[in-house]
Amino acid sequence: MVPSLDNDVRLLVRLAAATAGADEPTTRRVIEEIVGLASAESVDEVILQSYLFAGFPRALNAARMWRAASGVPAPSSDDSASPRHAAEWERDGEATCAIVYGRSYEMLRRNVRELHPALDAWMISDGYGKVLSRPGLDLKTRELCIVAACAAAGQQRQLRSHLHGALNSGATPDEIVATLDALSDLVGDGDAARYRALLDRVVSHRGSRSPSAT
Repeated sequence: MVPSLDNDVRLLVRLAAATAGADEPTTRRVIEEIVGLASAESVDEVILQSYLFAGFPRALNAARMWRAASGVPAPSSDDSASPRHAAEWERDGEATCAIVYGRSYEMLRRNVRELHPALDAWMISDGYGKVLSRPGLDLKTRELCIVAACAAAGQQRQLRSHLHGALNSGATPDEIVATLDALSDLVGDGDAARYRALLDRVVSHRGSRSPSAT
C-alpha cells in the first residue's frame, strides 16, 4: 500500500503540532527526530509560519531548538522579508487566501473586517502574503501543517476552516487523516476522535453540494 502521507511531510506536520501545542521537552524531541531527514529549508518555513498560529514565543523557542539540534545556521539575509515587497505581499496574499477559502473567500474578508479592519489587512498582507506565499514550501504542505497546528492548539473553529483549506489546496481526505494520525502522541485521544469526526463532516458537506453550488 502506498503511504497516504510522504514521510517528509509527516515530519513537518509533527513539527507544526509540537511547536503550536507541546511543552518544550516534547518539542525538542520532535525536532531531534527531524534532524537529517527533512530539508532544512522546509523546517525553517514551518517554524516561520508557526508565529501566525502559535505566536512569536513558541516560534522563537522552536527556532532556537532547531538551530541547536541541527547545527544548521540561519540564512545571512532574507530579501523576501524586506518591507519593499509590501505590494507583492498584498497581491500574493489575496491570491493565496482565495485558494484556501475558495467560495467562502468574500464572506471571510467581510467577517474579519467586521472584527477589525486591521485584522483583515494583516491577515492578507502579513499572513497569506508575507508568510504563506513564501516559495520555500508548497501551499498544500503549508495547509496540512496548519491543520496540525490548529489541532494541537485546540483551535477547532480555525481547524474546520483549514480542513477546507487543505482540501482546496490539493490535499486528499486520506492525507488529512494521515496528518491527524501522525499527531497521535501530541493530541489527546478525545481530541483526536473529535477532529476525525470534524473532518468527516467537512468532507460530507463538500460532497453534498450540488454541482451548481461549487
